[in-house]
Amino acid sequence: VVTRDDVEESLKAVFQFVKDKEQLLQDLRSQIEETKKKIVEKQHERDYWLEYKNVGSKIHAERISSLEKDIADVKYELERTEEYYSEALKVVKEENQKMFDRHMKFLSEEALKNAVGYLDKNCRREVEENEWLKEEVKIYRKEERDLKASVQLLEEENTSLVAKLIDIKVQHLRV
Repeated sequence: VVTRDDVEESLKAVFQFVKDKEQLLQDLRSQIEETKKKIVEKQHERDYWLEYKNVGSKIHAERISSLEKDIADVKYELERTEEYYSEALKVVKEENQKMFDRHMKFLSEEALKNAVGYLDKNCRREVEENEWLKEEVKIYRKEERDLKASVQLLEEENTSLVAKLIDIKVQHLRV
């Protein structure tokens, strides 16, 4: 025997079951809508990256290769400029050293002249005589070398003449 309360309870349970199923169905529909939106977003993103892959990446690859070429050119120019400036620096240093040497020589000559200018007459005469003596010493040394060379030649000639004379005397003694 089924009572009215049992039927009502059964109907309430069925009604609750249907209501739960409708709620579940509605939740599933909203999840489907969300998933469709996500799919559309992902498709747009995929389309963007496909477009980039087909077109944009080539443009960027060309830009990258162009920039790499520009970097290589700049490096080459930098190396050439560096070589040029290092050579120029070397030349300038050599020129500065020559100018410094000339200037130091000039200053030493000027200092010598100034020093001689402050000397008294006796000291000046001694310096002048010293320079004259230096020139005389150079001349005498040259003459000494010349004389030594001529003496050596004469000694060699005398030695050969004495050797001939001895040979002749030896021949006369044999005869």
